[in-house]
Amino acid sequence: MLARIYRPAKNAMQSGKGNTKDWLLEFEPASARRADPLMGWTVTGDMDGQVRLSFDTKDEAVAYAAAHGIAFQVTDPKPAKKIIKAYADNFAFGRKQPWTH
Repeated sequence: MLARIYRPAKNAMQSGKGNTKDWLLEFEPASARRADPLMGWTVTGDMDGQVRLSFDTKDEAVAYAAAHGIAFQVTDPKPAKKIIKAYADNFAFGRKQPWTH
């Protein structure tokens, strides 16, 4: 039973950074998912896939996993690139592409 400890990325559908401050502990799937022959739904016998624990810091998540004997893998988030733009850059003389209406 392997767990992943990570910080979730920003939602691609929104500009805000909600739900990206906490660290999550999720278990890797132990068995593959399969289609139910009667209904066609995707089913699995692995109940650990439903567990998702949230922690304020990475150290708290690591301490929890170590205290409960859970093998874990920590994935650190990549630093976000900040692109500083100004509205005046649209009309700059040295612009790579000419601005037109």
